[in-house]
Amino acid sequence: MKKLIVATTFSLMASLANADSDGNKYVMSSLLNGQVFIMAQDHMSLYTYANDQPGISTCYGECAVNWPPAILPADTDMPQSYTLIERNDGQMQIAYKGKPLYRYIGDSAIGDINGDGRGGVWSLARPE
Repeated sequence: MKKLIVATTFSLMASLANADSDGNKYVMSSLLNGQVFIMAQDHMSLYTYANDQPGISTCYGECAVNWPPAILPADTDMPQSYTLIERNDGQMQIAYKGKPLYRYIGDSAIGDINGDGRGGVWSLARPE
């Protein structure tokens, strides 16, 4: 069973040190360049989609090509405020307070937040 570790850090280097017993790194919130936002295990920014309903992803097809869902194995232990929701294809997507989380294909480096505000419906996922 994998375990998700939530870490709020003051630098990216500190967040890189968090790992589970298998050595897999999972960082979900971090402070980078003065902004606190939720990140995937590879330290890439995650986003929410305004058209989603709590616990239900509505981003499929071309949408999911541009905004890939943040996926984890079904047996991942999730910390408080995080859950896994089942997508139509059976994969388990990370949700924060019920909001499904996505990556953005326009982000290529750690700290990129190029998807924030896109189309008026995509927002950088931030811990509340």
